[in-house]
Amino acid sequence: MNNHSKEKDELTDKRRFSYRMNVFFFASFVIFSVIIVRLAFLQFVEGPELSQEEASNITKDVPLAPVRGTIYDSTGEVKLAYSKPIQSLYLTLYKNYGDVDGKPNPNIAEVEDIATRLHDVFEQYKKKDSEDLTVEKIIEEMDLNSRKSNGFMPRLIKSDLSDEEVAYFLQHKDEFKGIQIVEESVRYYDPDTVAVQTIGYLKKFKSSKALKKYEEIDEANKKQTNPGLIYTENEFVGFDGLELQYQDVLRGKSGYNSVDVDLRNLPEGVAGSTPPEKGYDLITTINKNVQVKTEQAILDQLSWLHTHQVSGKLHPNAKTGFAVAMEVDTGKIVAAASMPDYDTNMWKTGGISTEDYDKIKYIYQNGTIRGFPPDDSGKRAESVVLLGSTIKPLSVLIGLKEGFFTTNTVYSDRGSTTFGGDNRRVQNSSGHVYGSLTPRDAIRHSSNVFMIDEIGKKLYSRYGAKGVDVWDEYMEKFGLGVSTGVDLPNEWLGRKEYGKDSVESSLTKLVYASFGQQGKYTTMQLAQYTTMLANKGKRMEPQLVSEFRDSQGNVVEKMKPKVLSTVDFNDAYWNEVQRGMATEVSSFSGFPYDFARKTGTSTQVVGGKLVDNGVFIAYAPRNNPKLAVAVVIPEGGFGSSSAAPVARAIFDAYDEEFGLDGVPKKDKNKESNTQ
Repeated sequence: MNNHSKEKDELTDKRRFSYRMNVFFFASFVIFSVIIVRLAFLQFVEGPELSQEEASNITKDVPLAPVRGTIYDSTGEVKLAYSKPIQSLYLTLYKNYGDVDGKPNPNIAEVEDIATRLHDVFEQYKKKDSEDLTVEKIIEEMDLNSRKSNGFMPRLIKSDLSDEEVAYFLQHKDEFKGIQIVEESVRYYDPDTVAVQTIGYLKKFKSSKALKKYEEIDEANKKQTNPGLIYTENEFVGFDGLELQYQDVLRGKSGYNSVDVDLRNLPEGVAGSTPPEKGYDLITTINKNVQVKTEQAILDQLSWLHTHQVSGKLHPNAKTGFAVAMEVDTGKIVAAASMPDYDTNMWKTGGISTEDYDKIKYIYQNGTIRGFPPDDSGKRAESVVLLGSTIKPLSVLIGLKEGFFTTNTVYSDRGSTTFGGDNRRVQNSSGHVYGSLTPRDAIRHSSNVFMIDEIGKKLYSRYGAKGVDVWDEYMEKFGLGVSTGVDLPNEWLGRKEYGKDSVESSLTKLVYASFGQQGKYTTMQLAQYTTMLANKGKRMEPQLVSEFRDSQGNVVEKMKPKVLSTVDFNDAYWNEVQRGMATEVSSFSGFPYDFARKTGTSTQVVGGKLVDNGVFIAYAPRNNPKLAVAVVIPEGGFGSSSAAPVARAIFDAYDEEFGLDGVPKKDKNKESNTQ
C-alpha cells in the first residue's frame, strides 16, 4: 500500500469518527432537551395537581351524616316528620384484616376476639326490643375486605345504642381499639298518621339508586370534591312524598373528619373535624286538625257503606277513599287524604320486612295523585275513576263557549236519547224525564241527555273526528289529563279512555265524554278543576309547602300563589254554571253557608261487573269561595250518599280552623265560653 492510499484511509476514519461524535452529541442534546421539557411540564403544569393528589393520599375526608330538617304542619308547631338523636357504635380498623391470596388473614383470630367481646356487651346491655347481633353479623359489618368502603372508613357496627351500652363503651374505650360512639339521627313521623303518603318516608341511599335522582347523585359522588355534598351508602334519603320532593332542601350538608392515612390506606389519626349542617325545615300547607278529621271521615264513611244501603244495596267493596281540600285563592292544599293509611314509622330502619310490606303494598302509595287497586284480585276499582256527572259543569261551559246554546236556551228532556247509525239509546239516571231545562237546570238535575244532545253530538257535528281533540283541549285547560304542578313526585296524569287508540267512533267518544263516562282523572286534578270553577278560570298550582326555615327559625323562602294558566269565558257563563251547581245533598242539611256542588256517579266495568263510584265536588261559600273540595269513593255508589258526607266533614273542619267566612269558629267558640 502506498503512502497516498494510507493517508486516504486515515482521512476516511477521521470523518467517520467525527460523524459518530456529532450523532452522539445530537442524540444527547435531544434526550436532555426532552428531560428538561418533561421536568418543566411536571413542575409548572402537573405540579399543583400532583401535590394535591399527594396530599389526598395522606389525608382523607370521612363524611359525617347530615342532620335532616323537620317537616311541620301549617301551624309551624306540629311536627309531621322529625329526627331524633341516637348513639351509634363505629369501629375503625387500624390493621389490614382482609383475605390474603383468597385465604383468611392470619390475624383473623384478633377479629373474632373483638367481635365476640362486642357481642357479649350488646347481649348484656341492649334494649329489650333490640334485635340480636350475632358474632358472624358483627364480623360482616366490619367489612374486612373493604368491599363497602375504603380501609380508613369507620364501620357502622350497631345503631340506636342503649344508655347502658354507651356508658360501658365510654368507660372501657381502651379495651376496644378503634371504637367510636357517634351521635346520629333516626326519622320519626307523627303517630297520628297524618297525611303519610304525602309526607313520604326514607330509605338508605344504597337501596335507593333505582330512582333516577339517586342514580345521578351516585355518579356525581365519584367526582364530588365538596365533602359536604357526598352521600354515604348508609345515609337515609327521601324515597317518596315531600321527603323525596324536597330532598336537597331537607338534607343539609354532611360533616366530615379529616383522617391521616398511611400508604396501605389505613388510618393513622384524625387531623380535624367539620360538623354537619342541618337542613332547612319545611312548613307545609297541611293542617293537622283538618287532615285528621278528613281521614276519619273517609274511614267512617267506608264503614257506613258496609252496613247501610245506597241505591238499594250495601257496598262491601268500598275499601278506599280519597279527598283533597284546596284553597281557592292560594292553591294551598289543606288536606290530602289517601285512605286507608299506615304508620310510616315502620320505615325508620330504612326498610321493612316482607310481611309488613304485604300489609301496606296497596295503601302506601298516594291515591290522590296515582292510580292503583286496593288488592291483587283484579276485580276492584282503582283509586282513579271516571268522573261521572262532576264533569257536567264543564260540559255546559264548553257548550256555551262554542255557541251551541245560550244561558236562556230551553231544552226538552224526554229522559233518553239515541245516537249513531244503530240508534243506541242512553237515558238519565233511573230514567228520569226532566222536561224543559235551561243549562243551569241540566246541571242541577244532572241530565245525561242534555249533555249528549247539546254538547257531545254538536261537537261531532261541527268538528267531525277532530271533535275529540277539541274536547281534549278543553279538558287540559282545566287541568284534566295534564300535570297539576303539585309539589309531589310521580304524579299520574290520568287516562283518556276516549283516546285515539280506542276502537270507538269519534261520535261515541264524545257522547260518553259529555256526561263523564270516558276519562279517568286523579282526585288532585279534580280538586284543581273545582278550584277553577270557583275562581272563574284561574288554574292554581296546588302547593303543599308554604315556607323553608333555617335551624334558627328564620324564613329562608316563602312560596307565593302561582297561577299556571287561565281560561277566558264570558262571566255570564260562569254564573250560569255556578247557579246550576245546586244538586240536593242531604248530608249538608244545616250547613250554614250557601255553597256550589256537583254529585257524580261514574259507572264502569271492574272484574267483569258494572260498579258505581261515588264522586263529589264542591266549593264554599258560593259567592266568595274560600275552599274547594273533591272526594272519590271507588265502588261507593251514588256520590251524593257516599262521597258528599266526607266533603261536609272537611268543610266543617276548615270552618272550625280557618273560617269559611274568615272567622275561625274555634276562636269564636272560645270567646263564647269565656263570656
